[in-house]
Amino acid sequence: MLRYFQAAASLQTHLRTVLNGQEVQSTPVSDLAFSIPEIIAYVSKVTELLPGDIIATGTPGGVGRFRTPPLSVKAGDGIEVEITGIGTLSNTIADEPAA
Repeated sequence: MLRYFQAAASLQTHLRTVLNGQEVQSTPVSDLAFSIPEIIAYVSKVTELLPGDIIATGTPGGVGRFRTPPLSVKAGDGIEVEITGIGTLSNTIADEPAA
């Protein structure tokens, strides 16, 4: 797996976020503070990684609250996060259950 990411890093791997069909974030993976191999190596020291695990790393530029006007997600919104050559994670935003 690590070799795959090292090979992908040499390509123009891109991270993209789409909210309700509109691209709201787009950046090369090379702009991340740490490379994907470094992130995987660090996380795997703390916990065993299994197929299907997701590592949440934070967000690139384009964060909604810093937009004019601010952009927030709401229940029912569809969001997709894609990394070129790796895949796309798609979710629908849901309300938090009442306490």
